[in-house]
Amino acid sequence: MEITLFFEALWQLSVAMAPYILFGLAFAGILHEIVPDSIVTKHLGKESITSVVKSTVFGIPLPVCSCGVIPLATSIKKSGASKGATLSFLISTPITGIDSIMATYGIFGWIFTLYRAITSMIIAMVAGILTNIFDKETITRVDMESTPTSAFLTFKPVGVDSISAFNIKSKEEESCGTGTGSCCSTTQESKTFSLAAAMKYAFTTLLGDIAKPLFWGLLLGALITVAIPENLSEILKEYTLLSYLIVIIIAVPMYVCATASLPIAAGLMLSGVSAGAAFVFLSAGPATNTVTIGVVKKMLGTRSLIIYLGSIIVGSIFFGLGLDYLFDSSNIDPGSLIHLHEESGLISTISAVILWGFIVWFISKPYFTKKHNESSCS
Repeated sequence: MEITLFFEALWQLSVAMAPYILFGLAFAGILHEIVPDSIVTKHLGKESITSVVKSTVFGIPLPVCSCGVIPLATSIKKSGASKGATLSFLISTPITGIDSIMATYGIFGWIFTLYRAITSMIIAMVAGILTNIFDKETITRVDMESTPTSAFLTFKPVGVDSISAFNIKSKEEESCGTGTGSCCSTTQESKTFSLAAAMKYAFTTLLGDIAKPLFWGLLLGALITVAIPENLSEILKEYTLLSYLIVIIIAVPMYVCATASLPIAAGLMLSGVSAGAAFVFLSAGPATNTVTIGVVKKMLGTRSLIIYLGSIIVGSIFFGLGLDYLFDSSNIDPGSLIHLHEESGLISTISAVILWGFIVWFISKPYFTKKHNESSCS
């Protein structure tokens, strides 16, 4: 019975996340084709406050959730963004997306919305700055110098069809190498858009990088979903002083996108939970989940992961207390601000099947490659 519940939760979680992950991958692939790596490196590559601010602002208008932002963050990191800029983008984007902001306004009103947007940006910037200070890049582009792999091949210029083409220089490229050609300032900036190259980058390089942490994240997320007690709001009301901590423990590993988290937070507030505790859920829930945690560790390392989680947890609690104080001092009843909505269907189901097909393929690929090599040797 418990195993059945687990697989039901796993499927529901997959259906909820899959469309956004696939959309995020496709969007990241297109973005990679449109935006030259040099632009990302120039604006987000430095370990500075400016790069962190730029990455945070860049993520605000994107209608991407906590799972869809993973491939985007992976893409800008591969394009040369610093760890701090990548992390701030990873935190701010799912919380401050234009769709999330509008939905927050529709349910909670302008005070709550403005507070949520500003504090989320602050948390993201603090995390990025701390990462640039305490987790500086030690290896810059070593991966580009290693043995060519399928992931490496996707960094080729658009129109290059094989690795051998890297050894063939045109007259313009040779003149660039000697500094005599006029193409030096333009060849890398102008890219001919290729949808095929964009999709290859998205569903071969990016998805291949995150397939394993995505797999384990989905399993762990489903396990946590099954383990969460149904009478959550009663527990939070009974233990007022610990409500923030309880919400953090539940929200950090749990997958819930910024928009879908709003009805849950509204329900908590209507049942008597403080606005601050609901805010903690809205802040920590969309910004983190088991999948993102796994990807951050793989992509940025353990130290950045600690900064990532620490900034979100401490920042959410701090600003949650601030929101409670704001409502208490102004004598506003948070429960008087509230409405609700939800969706799912054929597209979500198909997306989940496609996503799991990719995950199983990338996880099993090394095994089949090893078997193929052994049979070739024998």
